Amino acid sequence: MSESKATGKVVAKANSRTSSQTGARKSARTRVPAPLKSVSYIMPVLNEEAHLAAAVASIFEQEQAGPTEVIIALGPSTDGTDKVAAELVKKYPVVLVDNPSGKTPAGLNAAIKAAKYDVVVRVDAHSELSAGYTKLAVEILNQTGADNVGGVMKAVGTTDFQKAVAFAYTSRIGLGGGSFHVGGQAGPSDSVYLGVFRRTRLVEVGMFDERMIRGQDWELNLRIRESGGLVYFDPRLEVTYYPRASADKLAKQFFDTGFWRALITKMAPGKANVRYFIPPALVIATVLGFPVALYLLAIGAVAATAEGLSTKTRWNLMLALPIMHYCWGVGFIGGLFAKPVNS
Repeated sequence: MSESKATGKVVAKANSRTSSQTGARKSARTRVPAPLKSVSYIMPVLNEEAHLAAAVASIFEQEQAGPTEVIIALGPSTDGTDKVAAELVKKYPVVLVDNPSGKTPAGLNAAIKAAKYDVVVRVDAHSELSAGYTKLAVEILNQTGADNVGGVMKAVGTTDFQKAVAFAYTSRIGLGGGSFHVGGQAGPSDSVYLGVFRRTRLVEVGMFDERMIRGQDWELNLRIRESGGLVYFDPRLEVTYYPRASADKLAKQFFDTGFWRALITKMAPGKANVRYFIPPALVIATVLGFPVALYLLAIGAVAATAEGLSTKTRWNLMLALPIMHYCWGVGFIGGLFAKPVNS
């Protein structure tokens, strides 16, 4: 055999081997991961004696795609929450972890660390998952490749005031029209309510920021998106939420939320939505002499034309909306002048 023919055969074999290796590498990169099935629910609790048992029972009424566990992060409760939790361990696959600070993000992280399954579903003791929520969420994770999926916060009330707050939550006049409050088309989103996560991605991005007393979900979703991940909203996913049932608790909640939203806005000003600035603008305008009577007239028009509300609930709406707007606005202004979270 001539030298040129021998050389040709060697080169051909080398090319074939290289082509095969390249194809294998491409195949490895494009290989579809195994479908997610197993689920860990995480629930931070503090003084939830009255609600914890029902909340856990409702979780196990869900149609599950695979093995399931519930991780309860116990804060320093002063009621019988710990005793209720200990009884739940005897009845369900429930794991208890300590959350000495009682802070929500710290409890969430403690639960994530203890979780052993592929999917992490965040739940609250005062929320109720819709039928089929978890199974559908896992399907969406598998179909879209998203790192976190979530849907609509379906606010409902039992008293006239709570019903008014619930209406405000689902109105563009109340909370400005975020998709997980008022609904929308399925697709990529800045954030979602609660969330159903790939556990590996939660760990990769550092889990929840324990400095964030409020807004920790939005800040986490920001890090997921900035790392190239996908946060996905689907309106078929619904979680029933019971808002604050008294004016003082609503005022505190919205002041705190506005305050922490401002801190997050300072961390990522380019990601802030224009609706965040409307309540503080209202506060400043009022201080500068804007006639409050015009604002109240507009609120009255909203209450008068709101569909499906009783007369008492309409009157309560005229109280709830100003509380939400002004307390959020004052809190936001305070947060703008507060010490940055990352300092």
